[in-house]
Amino acid sequence: MSETDGRLLAIGDIHGCFTALTALERLVNFQEEDRLITLGDYVDRGPDSRAVVDWLIERHAGGSLVPLLGNHELMMLSANQSQMQLNQWLICGGDVALQSYSNSKGAANLDDVPEAHWEFLISCRPYYETKRHFFVHANADPKLPLDRQPDDLRYWEPFNDPEPHESGKTMICGHSRQKEGAPRNIGHAVCIDTGAYGGGWLTCLDVETGQYWQANQNSETRTGQL
Repeated sequence: MSETDGRLLAIGDIHGCFTALTALERLVNFQEEDRLITLGDYVDRGPDSRAVVDWLIERHAGGSLVPLLGNHELMMLSANQSQMQLNQWLICGGDVALQSYSNSKGAANLDDVPEAHWEFLISCRPYYETKRHFFVHANADPKLPLDRQPDDLRYWEPFNDPEPHESGKTMICGHSRQKEGAPRNIGHAVCIDTGAYGGGWLTCLDVETGQYWQANQNSETRTGQL
């Protein structure tokens, strides 16, 4: 897909908020020619992680989605490795995510997660870049190339108004919840995690025009401009 096709759209941390995601989809009216970059943290905390991942897999199969990896996907993937890591994931919202995979009111376990979901999470990218922008989940060292970023910055570092990146490109990221409900724009970097779970908003940003759309778990919507 070339950089001139359709809109270049970024979606912040979804966190299992499928109602907000589908309301956002209706509002933005995604088109096949749009390039949609999701910034990670698809699972945990919100009630419908399974439905969110199903939606992402369908979009990805159609070729219009570029999914990035978030720290919550990393925790979910690590939960397979030891009881300690499973417990850590459950404490951080994985308990709600795992319950979304249960076919009954009983407790779910990792075996209830479809293989296609594990494969999708493993396939998510650490970053993505275009001519004028780059996309990461959390943050980036301004002095290091994108392919040499340490994982603790890429997936875990708070936004904290970083310095401009050496590439000269604008960073688009999530991870750090903007409690006032609007994206934080500092010119060379924009954070669009606006707290989809817990009463906040899910944000979709047109990175070329600065227009953004938001929806919440009550299916309320609104629009804004950076």
